[in-house]
Amino acid sequence: MKRLIFHIDVNSAFLSWEATRRVQNGEEDLRLIPSCIGGSPESRRGVVLAKSIPAKKFNIKTGEPIGMALRKCPSLVIAPPDFRLYSKCSKAFKDVCRSYAPVVEEFSIDECFLDFTGTERVYPDPIALAYEIKDKIKSELGFTVNVGIGENKLCAKMASDFEKPDKVHTLFRDEIPTKMWPLPVGDLLFIGNATAKKLTDSHINTIGDLASCDIKLLRSLLGEKMSLQCFNYSNGIDNSPVKSEREEAKSYSNSVTLEDDVKTVEAAHAILLELSDSVSRHMRSDGSMAYSVTVTIRFLDFKNKSHQCQLPAPIDTTNAVYETSKKLLAEMWRNHSPLRLISITLSNLTKDKTAGVQMSLFGEAENINNERDEALDKTLDSIRGRFGSGIVQRGAVIGSGLNVARKFKGEKDKQK
Repeated sequence: MKRLIFHIDVNSAFLSWEATRRVQNGEEDLRLIPSCIGGSPESRRGVVLAKSIPAKKFNIKTGEPIGMALRKCPSLVIAPPDFRLYSKCSKAFKDVCRSYAPVVEEFSIDECFLDFTGTERVYPDPIALAYEIKDKIKSELGFTVNVGIGENKLCAKMASDFEKPDKVHTLFRDEIPTKMWPLPVGDLLFIGNATAKKLTDSHINTIGDLASCDIKLLRSLLGEKMSLQCFNYSNGIDNSPVKSEREEAKSYSNSVTLEDDVKTVEAAHAILLELSDSVSRHMRSDGSMAYSVTVTIRFLDFKNKSHQCQLPAPIDTTNAVYETSKKLLAEMWRNHSPLRLISITLSNLTKDKTAGVQMSLFGEAENINNERDEALDKTLDSIRGRFGSGIVQRGAVIGSGLNVARKFKGEKDKQK
């Protein structure tokens, strides 16, 4: 049976969702003026998380410091992030998708795949259906999406990344030579900057070049697994299913890219505490505990160093993650060279809560995770769940004066 997959992607999600709220309140539409979602305009600190199309004309880029963006465009309107709003809008547009498709897979907060395979009698015209879904989201929710249509997830995702915003694009098998192969090789899904450079250094400049490349050459450049994936993707081959249920997370990680170089132990510890608080909270929300903690740091020359600790019993409290992370940092950061990134990853997970309890010499159960820490985490998690993650912070983080760009991810056991 021929597959039919849609990929739906919200256009400039964070900014669109904030703009929609403001328009509903009678305020100016952020999408029509130079604007961004980011840090504090008063302190000129933080980074650009999302930007409007007019802001692009000033060469404002996602991830750059707010201060730099304001120098490019002094009239730039800056809105603070609101993750409670983003979660609400994400659910709303995915609910619309679920009202049409029998199977919907959440790909990220602002993307999802819809599997319409076998629905020809219900939806005889896939393109008309895509426009109907797109227009319904726009009319009912107030923001726009792109819809990509293909015979697999890869082609649907590639199609939705074509011209934006508020568009429907197809990428069927017979369209691959004209629509996908002329694109730069770095535009292929899951090819990062480092891989793209290896390919272009070997004169593999377009996706079409990659599709016709000798597989032996690719193996020498990328290795066995990556070369096969790149070759298949460049030829539009992807057999991965659309899954309606979220995959079980294999690890949780949180990283910060630092606007100001970190040179002192005190500053580094404040960041570790914030990271520990965030990543352990996300892990606890899934009912998991971790046997492994990994800390990664990046220096000014962009070289990374990582240390990992295997624990005798799993942990899930912020303080346990924090104390372990401090020890790992001390082991690999001895000369205190300035840092540009710090990351914590929790892995080797279990949902067995009894694994955190061990027997004492007298046959009594002892909780490895400190009960006071557990009580504190439970209270903070509850408050943040009701009023938002930014409503309360730990004292060491508030007093640190650090400026960071946060990025949370619950990683799956798959290559991206």
